[in-house]
Amino acid sequence: MLLISILILTGYLVGSIPTAVWYAKIFHKIDIREFGSKNAGATNSLRVLGKKAGIIVLLIDILKGIGVILLAKTLGLQADDAFLVGIAAVIGHLLPVFAGFRGGKGIATSFGIILALNPYGALLCIIVFLVIVYFTKYVSLGSLLGAFSFLIFNLFHNPTEKFFHFMCLGLFLILLFTHRENIQRLVKGTENRYPPK
Repeated sequence: MLLISILILTGYLVGSIPTAVWYAKIFHKIDIREFGSKNAGATNSLRVLGKKAGIIVLLIDILKGIGVILLAKTLGLQADDAFLVGIAAVIGHLLPVFAGFRGGKGIATSFGIILALNPYGALLCIIVFLVIVYFTKYVSLGSLLGAFSFLIFNLFHNPTEKFFHFMCLGLFLILLFTHRENIQRLVKGTENRYPPK
């Protein structure tokens, strides 16, 4: 229990590394949270700062998720407990202690968690994301449906792992909450597209 508690705290602190905020401040002298969608994530970094910034922020945020899961597994945690550490990293990304508790929306870090837990599930997420974004140009919709596909994937891939399913659902609900404004704009037809038409 002590080890799990320490790793959950570690996961939160790793997730709290505000990649987009620090990158924008160091290299562009701005607070990314005051521009574009005002979100401290890869998509807004891409829109506001360009492709290089978007790719760097995306990769580091993904690595945060991968790193905490691999650390948990290396120290002997099973998938369920490792998932808890991953969720802590996502919460850290959303509410980073190092950036005034104003973070991103958690997609990239969540993908890193999924990739470390189940590469096949991660591949499905990527395929769904790319297909949705290709046809709709809505990154938020692709991200949410990609995350949802992992939830469905696990219902069939691990039908007896009830707690793991619960964790998948919990992660998806967190992402739904962080994208609530995007969902409202999608319903109204005012959501930003990328690339813009």
